[in-house]
Amino acid sequence: MKKTWMIMSAFTLLLAGCWNNYEQKSVTTTSTGSTATPGATTDKLKSAEIGQALLSGEFERVYEQTSTDFKKELSKAQFGDVVKNSQASIKSWNPNSKLTLNGSSYETWVDQDGKFGLIAMMNEQAEISGLRFTPLESFTEQDKALTKLTYRAPFKGEWYVFWGGQNVLANYHYAVPSQRYAYDLIQVKDGFSYKGDAKKNESYYMFGQEILAPEAGTVVHIVNDVKDNVPVGVMNEAHPAGNVVVIDHGNGEYSYLAHLKEGSVTVKVGDRVAKGDTIGLGGNSGNSSEPHLHYQVSDGKDLFTSKSIRVQWENNLNPIQGETVTGN
Repeated sequence: MKKTWMIMSAFTLLLAGCWNNYEQKSVTTTSTGSTATPGATTDKLKSAEIGQALLSGEFERVYEQTSTDFKKELSKAQFGDVVKNSQASIKSWNPNSKLTLNGSSYETWVDQDGKFGLIAMMNEQAEISGLRFTPLESFTEQDKALTKLTYRAPFKGEWYVFWGGQNVLANYHYAVPSQRYAYDLIQVKDGFSYKGDAKKNESYYMFGQEILAPEAGTVVHIVNDVKDNVPVGVMNEAHPAGNVVVIDHGNGEYSYLAHLKEGSVTVKVGDRVAKGDTIGLGGNSGNSSEPHLHYQVSDGKDLFTSKSIRVQWENNLNPIQGETVTGN
C-alpha cells in the first residue's frame, strides 16, 4: 500500500471538528497570498484540470501554480519525485467530488481501481494550496446496508453537503466506524456560507435555522447548555458534540443532531416527536470550526460505542459532498 503524502497550506474552506479521532497526517503551512515565478506560464490550470495535468506529467506547470508556502515545503525536484512515486500505478483519475465555497475549491479524484485518491485545493488567487495522494479503504457491505426507515432532510430549504459520501475524500468521517455515514451540512448563498464578519456566528446562514426531526421517535438524550464557540474558529474539544438531540426511532436506529445553538433545544428526554417537528436551532457548539449541523443515524444510543448506518433518504436521494439538498 502506498504511503499517504500531503502538503497543505492553511485552507479556510475545510470544516474541521465534529468529534472523531481520525487525523490526516500532513505538513501544514500558512498561505500568504499570490506569488509570481519567473518564466512560469500564465495559462493557469482550473481545479478540475489538476488531476489530468499530474497524470500527463505536467509537474512543472502544476508546481509553478502552487502557493508560496507550498514551495517553501517542497522544491520543484522533490515535488516531481513525490508525484511520480505516488501515481506510478495510476492509469486514470476519475472525478469523485467537488466543493466550491468562500472563494476556495476542494476537488477529489479516484483512480481506476477505486483504491487510491487525490485531493487538490485551490485558494482565492487560483493558487494550488494543497495536494494529497492517499490510499482508499472501502467498506462495500456496510455501504449497501441502508437504514430500515426512510428519513427526511432535518431542515427546511436548501442546504449544502460539506462532508458526505462513501470515501474519505468526500467524507472525512468515513474512516471512523462510529461516524462513517455522517453528514456535515451548511447553508450557502452566492457561493459563501456567511455574509459579513466571518468571526461572528450570526454571519453564517445556517446559524439559528430550524432543525427538524428526520423521523418519528422518542427523545432519549439532549444537551442544551454548551456555549456556541466565539469567535468562529475556536473549538470546544471538552464537549465534542456540543448541544445535541438523540432520537430513538424504535427499530434499532437512532438519529444524532449535533452542534445545535445554545439554549435552542425544544424537546426533553421522553418526548415523542413526529417527523418534521422542530427540535432545536442550528448552532456552533462543541468541536466545531464554524456553524454547521452534524447528522447521522447509528445503531445505538451511545455515539462512541455504536456504529453509523448509511441513511436511506426520502425520494431516493444519495447526497454527497458539494451537492445541495432541499428540505420541505
